[in-house]
Amino acid sequence: MNDKGFTLIELLVTITIIAILASIAVPLAELSAKRSREIELKRNLREIRLALDAYKKAWDDGKIIKKAGASGYPPSLDVLVEGIDDASSPEFGKKLKFLRRIPRDPMNTDAYLPPEKTWGLRSYKSSAEDPEEGEDVFDVYSLSEDTAIDGTPYKKW
Repeated sequence: MNDKGFTLIELLVTITIIAILASIAVPLAELSAKRSREIELKRNLREIRLALDAYKKAWDDGKIIKKAGASGYPPSLDVLVEGIDDASSPEFGKKLKFLRRIPRDPMNTDAYLPPEKTWGLRSYKSSAEDPEEGEDVFDVYSLSEDTAIDGTPYKKW
């Protein structure tokens, strides 16, 4: 008889071991991907918030023309990219820009939405507990209903 090859038992044991290893690897890969998106979300929130603060500082320093009743925050996220006239510059038409581009919310899965539509906007007049859009952009937050690895909702970041 020919003793070359594997027995059915050897094949079943090998397949079982591979299945066990795969069942361990898949959840770890999913966790790693979620952690990467969370890191990107934190980075993007920080980038936009720093730009909002820089806009407010420019307004406080008189580099942006002040309008009566304005809070000093930009009317939209697009202004951070497009720029606003520099009131302190002797050059006519010089613009202050605060972002190169608006980053996407990595937790938003709709690839057809433009980046500025993936964020929730909070105006200066609304509370942190119940954020609402208004005539300016004081803060941004994720619109995702999911929770983070640590159990906090992404909306509260």
